[in-house]
Amino acid sequence: MKPVSLSETGLPGQIWNNAPQLDNIPVIGTQSLVPSGSRAVVISAHPGDEVVMCGGLLQLLSTMGHPLQLISVTDGSGTQPGTQQWSEKRLSVFRSQESVEALRRLGLPMHSLKWIRGGFTDNALAEQELELTQFLARYLRPGDVVFSTWCEDGTPDHDAVGRASANAATIAGATFNEVPVWAWHWPTREHVLIPWHRARKVRLDSWTVARKSHATHAYASQLDGEPALGIAPLLPKVLLERMRLPYEIVFV
Repeated sequence: MKPVSLSETGLPGQIWNNAPQLDNIPVIGTQSLVPSGSRAVVISAHPGDEVVMCGGLLQLLSTMGHPLQLISVTDGSGTQPGTQQWSEKRLSVFRSQESVEALRRLGLPMHSLKWIRGGFTDNALAEQELELTQFLARYLRPGDVVFSTWCEDGTPDHDAVGRASANAATIAGATFNEVPVWAWHWPTREHVLIPWHRARKVRLDSWTVARKSHATHAYASQLDGEPALGIAPLLPKVLLERMRLPYEIVFV
């Protein structure tokens, strides 16, 4: 996961908690989103994005017996430059361990879960976009339902992964859906940039929400930051608060 400017987090006016359009988003059932027998593929830029993107949906699909494929494009080791506590070498090991624990907290079947690590370089995915598209296309097949970050989410890596995933899905003949992450934390005045006509709401019960929130807290390397060095947490409190919403939103 990548940091964006959350300078307005002390104010109520972010899209996720203040945009009037949120109340009018049509609800979509899991079976309509991922038809019976289809494989769901979640493509994330960094380990942990899959939980923040759609940790609730992953639980629902797992309960229904859908085959799941996770693809982490990078290992997340370059997401915290300047930190003394979390060197790239340490993060290259630790982030994957955190993801294993987070997915376990979601209740996913770790013995059968398919999880691909791409090994691409953090903060440089836009420069590797063609190679990334070709890489992703090798792991997709017709009939898959793909979920990845919105191509206008607001961070270079998320945007590049969204574009590459969309192109790879087209090549493979798969259905593609986008999931906004950081875009929800834009100021409310920018709500007109959200493609509300494509938005669909996946409802989550209280137990599913609780497990998603618990899973998000497995990412210890991203929760505290280093205040003495002026390094903010990658998972700020405002994002953790959003994880407790009783729904997730996808762009279909």
